[in-house]
Amino acid sequence: MEPAFDWVHGASASISHTMMDRVRYEYDGPVLHFGDSCVDDLHAAIRHTGAQRALIVCGRSVGANPAVIEPIRDGLGDTFGGLFAETTPDKRLATAVAASHRLTDEQADAIVAVGGGSSLDVAKTASALGSGDLNQPELTQTFGEQGTIPVSENPIPLIVIPTTLAGADLSFGAGITADPATDPIDKPVSGGVSNPALMPAAAFYDPSIVATTPMDVLAGSAMNGFDKGIETLYAPSATPITDATAARGLRLLRRGLPELIATEGDTDTISTILEGTALVQYGIARPDARKLSIIHALGHGVKATVDVQQGLVHAIMVPHVLRFIFDRVEGRRRFLGDALGVDTHLGDDALADEIISTVELIRDRLRLPSRLHEIPGLTRDHLDLIAKRTADDSLMANQPRGIDMDETALLKLLERAW
Repeated sequence: MEPAFDWVHGASASISHTMMDRVRYEYDGPVLHFGDSCVDDLHAAIRHTGAQRALIVCGRSVGANPAVIEPIRDGLGDTFGGLFAETTPDKRLATAVAASHRLTDEQADAIVAVGGGSSLDVAKTASALGSGDLNQPELTQTFGEQGTIPVSENPIPLIVIPTTLAGADLSFGAGITADPATDPIDKPVSGGVSNPALMPAAAFYDPSIVATTPMDVLAGSAMNGFDKGIETLYAPSATPITDATAARGLRLLRRGLPELIATEGDTDTISTILEGTALVQYGIARPDARKLSIIHALGHGVKATVDVQQGLVHAIMVPHVLRFIFDRVEGRRRFLGDALGVDTHLGDDALADEIISTVELIRDRLRLPSRLHEIPGLTRDHLDLIAKRTADDSLMANQPRGIDMDETALLKLLERAW
């Protein structure tokens, strides 16, 4: 298959790339809706997919919050096809199967996923299951053996409405788990599903809906979204297009994130942050050119060990990851510094220090932890396991050019962050 992108890289120290480079860029992304009350357009978005009735998939707290659900139901109008408010942070395969059965029961042919990354991942998995008859034991056995499930030839059209700032919206992949407590399986399994057909048909960024989310959840999720911009810029598969969107997104996040707590999440601040969050993830989910790497792999490694919001792990680890990279390679620090509003005329070492200080400032203004020992339930004895799990994460294949962080290096990094 011809790659969707073919680019000859320029000098690694360049702040920007020119169109003298060879570029072929292909991206099949969702229709983006942005602004207060944009969910009023949900009815038309459902009809645009060819569907007639949409099932809302969300968690219990979101499903019980009229400030979130009522505007969405009103926007759906006669395309509203029921509410499935059963997703959990565990992202169980059994929950996705139950959502798929509910689609059949409600005669719904589209999904509107509302919430953070967990709800969106469960909804995406339900979309992958399609509308056919499901043999749950057989499906779970396949997942247990392969860590994934087959994607239906006719996945259910999906529309996403994020309520957090993690940036899990413009993606065709989803993490999913199975456990003997909820699934017909002998031991816990973590895996996922990924297929370009699972890219949402539309995404709705409504600041008034995001503003209903508790501030501590928003602050933690914001670091997850912020780090998507950082990793996009130093990714080996960076392109001029993703450079532009990620850099603009980081500038907006640099402006908005330090004010999130101070303004108590007013809609103007959230609007700025939401725009930045949408931009940093635009175009990063493509079959041949994934962008996320070390920071997100560490989030997965810690999350698989203790129950923690991944954004908190990012807040702690990103300064250490950046220091590791800058000590070894240029790491596109001038382009990253420019996006973060740092004086790029500084020498290499001073520039690295300023970039890291800026990231730490954002973390501190969000009132997020700075050391791993602050995470409840995490002990120093866990670090060996986290290093192994992180080293085995598929995202580690996307490390910046010239970086080869193995399990030993990861353990040292975790110990420094302890």
